[in-house]
Amino acid sequence: MAGAMFLMATSAIGPGFLTQTSVFTVQMGAAFAFAIAVSILVDIAIQLNVWRVLCVSGMRANTLANTVLPGLGWVLAAFVFFGGLVFNIGNIAGAGLGMNAMLGLDARWGGLIASAIAIFIFLSKRAGMALDRLVAALGAIMILLMLYVAIVSQPPLGEALKNTLAPETIDPFVITTIIGGTVGGYITFAGAHRLIDTGYSGVENVKSITYTSVSGIIITGIMRVLLFLAVLGVVATGVTLSEDNTAADAFQHAAGEFGLRAFGVVLFAAGLSSVIGAAYTSVSFVTSQQSSDKTRNFATVAFIAVCAVAFVVLNSAPQTLLIFAGAINGLILPIGFAIVMWVAWCRRDLLQGYKYPTWLLVLGVLAWFLTIFIGVMAFSGIAALWS
Repeated sequence: MAGAMFLMATSAIGPGFLTQTSVFTVQMGAAFAFAIAVSILVDIAIQLNVWRVLCVSGMRANTLANTVLPGLGWVLAAFVFFGGLVFNIGNIAGAGLGMNAMLGLDARWGGLIASAIAIFIFLSKRAGMALDRLVAALGAIMILLMLYVAIVSQPPLGEALKNTLAPETIDPFVITTIIGGTVGGYITFAGAHRLIDTGYSGVENVKSITYTSVSGIIITGIMRVLLFLAVLGVVATGVTLSEDNTAADAFQHAAGEFGLRAFGVVLFAAGLSSVIGAAYTSVSFVTSQQSSDKTRNFATVAFIAVCAVAFVVLNSAPQTLLIFAGAINGLILPIGFAIVMWVAWCRRDLLQGYKYPTWLLVLGVLAWFLTIFIGVMAFSGIAALWS
């Protein structure tokens, strides 16, 4: 349960998560607190439904989709796999930049070191246990360092709390963007697939599944709140932060040289944990639930190795691929979530006769309409970039 919880949370807390949160804090100031609060509530509504349907059925999302409509699972798998492959190049790059900020090591070597650590985890004889422990440790490290910087930056807590309930400004684009960044793409299914792979599923485990899914979102929310407060504390003093590396600049202003090194540790941990989460979840979509652990682990190692080679050759994630991957990730959430809600509404036979709670069903349907809006917004932004 802890491994699944932290796998979901640390998959969400990647380099993009750090950048988004820092930039939006600078743009909106204390008003960003409202966007964070709304995103956490929506994320909980989505993950409560995804985890419950998948884990009660005992089927991964792609297997469940193929059961509902033959071939649909492979379409979903193609979207998730391609999106995960491309974004994993970015995760490796982020880990490399973290190593550079932490130790001054060349970013390429830092990215290769992160890839090697991830590969070692999946080659371990006890890969499952090593995976669960590493993502939990990385999550704890990030939260502790972020907490320290949030304290020393002395943010205006009263103003942040006031804007949580009565925001000065509301930006729907910001809200949908951070929701997509937290539960979009492969992240939607990471934790649930981990529970299913360990055999922790079925109606008898509904209470634990619910607790774990909500806890994963809360961990992600805590991380975003701490980063928001850390950056807000610096911005409130009137300091103008660098547009190229907002989060690193905020850490350095708040805690000096130690702050910069701490940011390096956080970025490296975020990149590494996202590499692991993206690889694990992407491979889970293209392998059978009957595949042996050895087969899945070797496939995951190959996935990470391909991403590492691409990172070295290209030196960064290619912009064109990222644009297409962004479009695909914009589709994954509404399509994948539609399958989940269809099963919850109409296919009780796939849920072992479980009576799905009406309140959760209504909450899920409302959240699904929002995921459609997120997908439209994503494509609008991509079209603008393309033009």
